[in-house]
Amino acid sequence: MLRRILKDTAGASAIEYSVIAALISVAAIGAMFALGQRSNAQFETVEAAYENAS
Repeated sequence: MLRRILKDTAGASAIEYSVIAALISVAAIGAMFALGQRSNAQFETVEAAYENAS
């Protein structure tokens, strides 16, 4: 019975696709977070330049 359960691959594709989707989601969230921090730093630089110009 255990051998039959271990050989059954019916749901393997769905599990693999869900793991791939989860990894892509984690990578996308990390990239968005890093991009947000970088753009925030750029806006702070521009703000400081405007304050020093006046």
